[in-house]
Amino acid sequence: MYKTTASIEGMSCGMCEAHICDVIRKTFPHAKKVSASHIKNTATFLTDDEIDSSLLKECIEETGYHYTGCRTEPFEKKGLFHFGKSKD
Repeated sequence: MYKTTASIEGMSCGMCEAHICDVIRKTFPHAKKVSASHIKNTATFLTDDEIDSSLLKECIEETGYHYTGCRTEPFEKKGLFHFGKSKD
């Protein structure tokens, strides 16, 4: 699983965040835990595979917001009782 964090300028309220989340869900139908923050100027979501960043840029730019980049990194879901691995 991968976590993608996109940097987006131009969001100013909760409706802007909802608009970005809707566009991401439409463009990447299998995206999970999609969220956006106009305070942090970011949107984050999880996918099973790495995404095409040019497709992400295109869908965000079409909405009128400004895409300034993204970072995709492996994501490991932590269980309810995750205590980390011991180094014995």
